[in-house]
Amino acid sequence: MKKIILMMVAIALLTACDGNKFQVEGTVEGANDSTTLILEQSSNGEWFILDSVKVDKNGHFSVSAPAPEVPNIFQLRLGGQTICFPIDSLDHLTIKSNLANFGSDYTISGSEHAEQVMKIDKEAMQLAGGKGTAAQLQSWKDQLARQIVADPSGIVAYYTINKYIDGKPLFDPTNDNDLRIIGAVANAFNSFRPDDPRTDYLVNLLLNGQRRRRAMSAPSDTVYADVASIIDIKLQDYDGKEYSLSKVAADNRVVLLDFTAYTIDISPRLNKLLNDIYQQYHSRGLTIYQVSVDQDNVAWRQSAQNLPWITVFDPLSINSQNVGAYNVTGIPTTFIIKNGEIVERVEDASQLKTAVAKYM
Repeated sequence: MKKIILMMVAIALLTACDGNKFQVEGTVEGANDSTTLILEQSSNGEWFILDSVKVDKNGHFSVSAPAPEVPNIFQLRLGGQTICFPIDSLDHLTIKSNLANFGSDYTISGSEHAEQVMKIDKEAMQLAGGKGTAAQLQSWKDQLARQIVADPSGIVAYYTINKYIDGKPLFDPTNDNDLRIIGAVANAFNSFRPDDPRTDYLVNLLLNGQRRRRAMSAPSDTVYADVASIIDIKLQDYDGKEYSLSKVAADNRVVLLDFTAYTIDISPRLNKLLNDIYQQYHSRGLTIYQVSVDQDNVAWRQSAQNLPWITVFDPLSINSQNVGAYNVTGIPTTFIIKNGEIVERVEDASQLKTAVAKYM
């Protein structure tokens, strides 16, 4: 079995000593000993590879990893298909699937919470892509909300409020009802899990959602300064170097946080615009932290290596929690950060130069 350990510091926060391990085993029908599964662990939406395992000639596999100190979300990946499940300490899960429909036609047993997550994901698949009506989706959300409120500090509640459907957050921080559910989870974690690595993320998600709601409800003739603390992002550039947004913001007077995709038509024009701004203001303390949500890693790498600012890749694309935390509903979206605070959101690229000039 090939051990592929990445991001040891981050993973150490969520894993216990090597003597205690959880195990996942099962069968992938139609697979053979040339099929490889990847075991990955989540850190607030960022996925880190823990291990890889080849199935045997009959499609059987077994993989284990250090048990987490607190319940956490893991996934098995086969190509572009994934199966998500929570692990609480020394769980022993059994997963049965097939090669063609690995991420959709599967069963999980061995853990009540894992079975609940499986049920949620399968129900989401039945409603995604326009297969469900708006009324059906709302009815399902109402059901999930009741489940969340019944156990707001549980790992399933955390997973549910961070669930995406068709690239949009199931529980939207800009929606009052959804924000109340997010608040229930954030407050429960803050009260009962203050040392959990997810607690700060949840509290920031709630606070920024509340700020945005106040801004949206302000009278139309009122100028409302949407100033909010940043939610940290930690992603790697094309050389594999990790950049923390909070550290970049601390080291630079003004930062442009730009969510983009290099494969969209506007990308060359947008990057030319950003380059003009960068060249004009970089010597005065401005830098750019550009997050690619491309699904094509190769296209990102080809473009990123030629740019003078920080360019990082989000492997979860539009389903990333980074996208959800910043309520990015369209690409490109740019945030202006000054002295560690978000001072403006710019969705119209034609207004970006004027907006930046106000803070330089």
